[in-house]
Amino acid sequence: MRLTPRTIRPALVLALITAASGAHATDRFSDLSVEVVGDGRPVLMIPGLNSAADTWRETCQALQPQVQCHLVQLPGFAGAPAAKHDAFLPAMRAQLVEYVRSRKLAKPAVIGHSLGGVLALQVAVEAPDAVGPLVIVDSLPFFAGVMNPKATAASVEPMAAGMRAQMLAADDATYAKNAEAAVRGMTRDPARTETLKTWGRASERATTSQAMYELMVTDLRPQLSKVKSPTLVLGAWAAYAPMGSTKASTEAIFRTQYAGLDGARIEMSEGGYHFLMWDDPTWLQSNVRDFLAAHPQTN
Repeated sequence: MRLTPRTIRPALVLALITAASGAHATDRFSDLSVEVVGDGRPVLMIPGLNSAADTWRETCQALQPQVQCHLVQLPGFAGAPAAKHDAFLPAMRAQLVEYVRSRKLAKPAVIGHSLGGVLALQVAVEAPDAVGPLVIVDSLPFFAGVMNPKATAASVEPMAAGMRAQMLAADDATYAKNAEAAVRGMTRDPARTETLKTWGRASERATTSQAMYELMVTDLRPQLSKVKSPTLVLGAWAAYAPMGSTKASTEAIFRTQYAGLDGARIEMSEGGYHFLMWDDPTWLQSNVRDFLAAHPQTN
């Protein structure tokens, strides 16, 4: 490509942004790919189902230069090579804990969205002394409990198994149609919806099916007392307003589910949908920045 002022200018801007953000490297660790950005306080950032590490790109940039982002790419999602495990969540939890320990990260903050929020909680349950503050973005300890407050992991298992079987058995066209339908209403931004569709198409079906099954049958509520980290929960409700949900009713669900986590702080976005880091970025970034400042890093 011929270099002209027009082509040089974007490259120069990108170089300046990269330089301003400090260290930048990609770390391969077992099945994980972790992009490290910055030199400040370590913050592990975990995306959700079928999502790329780019979910957290703008949030990471907004928090510079105070933090060192560890942008996690989970295997099998958004084009990442799949990992072969009988169980997805336990394997990812173990690898995340080992990553923190092997890289000698001192009490990193952990931010997780959706499935990533479940993983953040699991890491804090598994290794409460290894991690610092948690920020859980639109995620719950027991997703199936939203549909039926009396549900248990055992009672929803047949339904979850059936869902997994249907996903695996569907022809490509049906699977793609259902996957695209599933991302509608997850963000207010049509361009971001297209991004989610692209990530979904690039995700491995077996990984997605297994991860969804495990999300349905995972109930962390009885284990929340093991979490020693200060915890901030950021919730969304606006996408469910057409179905009768209100901010108050949705917040009540969050408070009920997190009742076992002593001191958990719950905040609800006024208008953001599931991808709050995109739909309500200033609010989310301000909450994260203030929360981290209120809970300084300890060794």
